[in-house]
Amino acid sequence: MRFSKNNDVLGTTNRANVAESGLCTLCRADCQGKCETWLSSLVGRKLLYPRSFGLVTAGANNTTHVGVSYNSLRIQGYAYGAHGLHHDMSNDPDDCIFPNVNLATEFGNTVKTKVRIPLMTGALGSTFIAQKYWDSFAIGGALCGIPVVIGENVVGVDRESEIADGKEKKGKIKKSPELERRINGYLRYFDGYGAIIVQLNVEDTRNGVAEFVADKYGDKVIIELKWGQGAKDIGGEIQVTSLDYALFLKDRGYVVDPDPRIPEVQEAFKNGSIKSFARHSRLGGTNLDTVAQVREDFMSSVTYLRGLGFSRITLKTGSYGMEELAMAIKFATDAKMDLLTIDGSGGGTGMSPWNMMQSWGVPSINLHSKAYEYAGILSAKGQRVVDMSFAGGFALEDHIFKALALGAPFTKLICMGRAIMIPGFVGSNIEGAIHPDRKAEVNGNWNELPKSVQSVGSTAKEIFASYFDVEKKVGKDEMKNIPYGAIAFWTMADKLACGLQQLLAGARKFSVNQITRQDIFSGNRETARETGIPHVSDVNDESARKILNS
Repeated sequence: MRFSKNNDVLGTTNRANVAESGLCTLCRADCQGKCETWLSSLVGRKLLYPRSFGLVTAGANNTTHVGVSYNSLRIQGYAYGAHGLHHDMSNDPDDCIFPNVNLATEFGNTVKTKVRIPLMTGALGSTFIAQKYWDSFAIGGALCGIPVVIGENVVGVDRESEIADGKEKKGKIKKSPELERRINGYLRYFDGYGAIIVQLNVEDTRNGVAEFVADKYGDKVIIELKWGQGAKDIGGEIQVTSLDYALFLKDRGYVVDPDPRIPEVQEAFKNGSIKSFARHSRLGGTNLDTVAQVREDFMSSVTYLRGLGFSRITLKTGSYGMEELAMAIKFATDAKMDLLTIDGSGGGTGMSPWNMMQSWGVPSINLHSKAYEYAGILSAKGQRVVDMSFAGGFALEDHIFKALALGAPFTKLICMGRAIMIPGFVGSNIEGAIHPDRKAEVNGNWNELPKSVQSVGSTAKEIFASYFDVEKKVGKDEMKNIPYGAIAFWTMADKLACGLQQLLAGARKFSVNQITRQDIFSGNRETARETGIPHVSDVNDESARKILNS
């Protein structure tokens, strides 16, 4: 498709096989580089341009129009006009420059949540990756002014959390150090843009996570219901290599495979034939048989959460079929929810069984095309359709543009999972290599800076193109508390933002909220048929003929 393993124009390379997003199919926290996302965490917006300026010419390889995918959509450009300029600007060429493109947006029904860039993180839950690098993700997201999502099971897998049995199988959380650490880490740098979102699954609901969050944080937190527990089609997984921890998780009520209580399993573990245990969550909705029952259960859950004091409630759904998609959009709209995140097949943060990820569910572009179609049906009836976020294999600025355009005007944000985690890895590795005394604290994987980083610099101020932007934001004294992973996060987000501004300016849209489906076209007929986005040769063909015949 679009991406080969090496990109000579940018000087980037992937370590392994390349996914549709442009990331390696297997992204390692200890990677020494350097895919486009990895390198943009260091040099930022510089990576928008071909390398070795003054010595080269560069041309596109033009392989983006093969098959049906987001890479088969192309971005429209116009030779005249300007739309969405700030009220104090004119269409003078001095005002119509890409840095003046406004990327700020908002989502929500009654209470609006402001966002600086139309971007949010995927759900970072009970995986050890999320735990290790949380400070980088949370602080980076808060500084950039985007929503960060705490995924499911954080309380349940925390050995320091205390949960007492309660009525109706709902426990009462006495304390949850890990969940509190994650929320507090974001709120410390929250300045009115973005949000911290806490997800609920079956076990979280039983444990009383919503009640705990409402009591402790009130309306500072958005609560999120989830359809489809954890990893794709089944319950979320983590793998643990301790028999004691596996037994702890079993006692907490999780499905643990193989069952650590079985004597033969314990014997196999002690002798090395079993080396790890997989912890799973439960499927939701198993006691529901009809659409009417699903609706009643869903509406009851929303009503209950509002009763706890949550004024902002969101829903996350996966790449199920068309019936579930329609239910998600319809029920979320009827319940006046604040955001619906629709995650297509192809994305993920590493929790899914590999063949399930490869073969299960609806590919992102098909699912998102139908989401627009179904939202349009409700809108035509006069309903205020729930704001939407699209997820599922996005990594670059053109992905953001295309997905926003495909779902316009309903789509307000794009959700990135793996791509937005990479700067957390890179920055932490750099910090550990430069400051060996902090290596364990920041979960660094390098003993020294690899050549791929040394070619950029040897100190944080040299390596990170956005170092001084972050310093201006937080102050020189506070910089000692900002992990390098958060600086890398800002740097990559700055590259995405700049690239998105350029694409929008080329489409003559100077506010991200002005983007429409007319700003993209399909690179092949099959994509046009699946998405409803006209083929490149058909767009404006009629007006072109009028010009010729005038």
